[in-house]
Amino acid sequence: MADPVTDLEIDVDLDIQEILLAASQHDTPKLRQLIRSNVTSGNPANVKDPETGYSPLHAAIAACEPDDDEHVKKGEPNGVQTNGEPQQHTSEQESTIQSAVLTVKFLLQEGAIWNDLDLNDETPGCIARRLGLTELYEMAVDAGVRAELLLNRLEGYEQLSDEEIEDEDEKQEQQEVGDAPGATEEEPIPQLVDAATATTAPTGDANPNVTNSRYLTSDLTFQQDRLLDQDQNGVMMAWESEIMAKSAKQLLPTSGLRVLNVGHGMGIVDGFFQEQSPSSHHIIEAHPGVVAEMKRKGWHEKPGVQIHEGRWQDILPNLVTQGEMFDAIYYDTFAESYADFREFFTEQVIGLLEQEGKWSFFNGMGADRQISYDVYQKVVEIDIFEAGFDVEWEAITVPTLEGEWNGVRRPYWRIDEYRLPLCKYMD
Repeated sequence: MADPVTDLEIDVDLDIQEILLAASQHDTPKLRQLIRSNVTSGNPANVKDPETGYSPLHAAIAACEPDDDEHVKKGEPNGVQTNGEPQQHTSEQESTIQSAVLTVKFLLQEGAIWNDLDLNDETPGCIARRLGLTELYEMAVDAGVRAELLLNRLEGYEQLSDEEIEDEDEKQEQQEVGDAPGATEEEPIPQLVDAATATTAPTGDANPNVTNSRYLTSDLTFQQDRLLDQDQNGVMMAWESEIMAKSAKQLLPTSGLRVLNVGHGMGIVDGFFQEQSPSSHHIIEAHPGVVAEMKRKGWHEKPGVQIHEGRWQDILPNLVTQGEMFDAIYYDTFAESYADFREFFTEQVIGLLEQEGKWSFFNGMGADRQISYDVYQKVVEIDIFEAGFDVEWEAITVPTLEGEWNGVRRPYWRIDEYRLPLCKYMD
């Protein structure tokens, strides 16, 4: 007697293979029929091949890779890696790519996940970039931008239940009576400025979340070339020095200017700011261990330096109230969310930056994967524009960092080029 459970599993597996095959053949009409008639749980546009981890989006893009024979005819090595460089295609290859464009567009419209990972740790966009498929790569990037913008707009929104609505006034009263400023329930931090959430098994505690509250109570390790938290996350590292030097020069091209730095860390950028002889140099630092190290090194005695101990969310409103203004502002915090960063430049910078002033930040968002870095550059560009600022980018080549990550929980930088942002008010 047939086993109905086994029969169902076979049917589901065949359905998945049929969807993946249609995607790899760029048969969009058949793919549409299969996806919209599929009644299995979950979105059929995101089914996975158990052997490769390919989704239909992976399969559609990977199918554009030229056959080995075509590489041999062209005198190229098998499995050629283009590393994002646009490639010249034959008319037959171009036809295949245009068919793939239609299939990828359909899959994205059906809710295919732009940054889903296969078993080779590649997103569909990673495959497109590796194969030099510029149009398909840009489609993946644009899909990521749309998704991230939507998530960022919805972030923090939570529909209240009737009970929560009734309790809202009571919560407000409790906060007014004496809740600690800025105290909120902590959630895992996404890939953001200077370091990212760990995705690999750390040493020590099992998968501790990289949250701001955990970091601020973490014991730090100061070494000559790095600053680590207690979970061995890289808070700041010496390889960033060239980036910091160029950032400081862009922000303070002449002496006698007023500068504010949010996040001292190892003091790299503040050291370069001091070389520009600012008339006033304000530093906000939230970690008590970093503050203690700053005082040990005599930062509080340097010319024009004023140290503010605490979180910028608590300190900046007071500086605005006091009428402090700056010619340059730099932002480089650790374990804060993109929502925090967006709040910084949409709500705070405008009250502190002179009309002709400039501001910048350590641009490390999504820097462990090229497509994520490209997506977040566009997202940031849009949000900065909406906040009333223009941004210019300067490309800086990053040296090979293979040996830099020994003893660090995970690399927070894996791409070849840093894009230095310089922001100022719109004309």
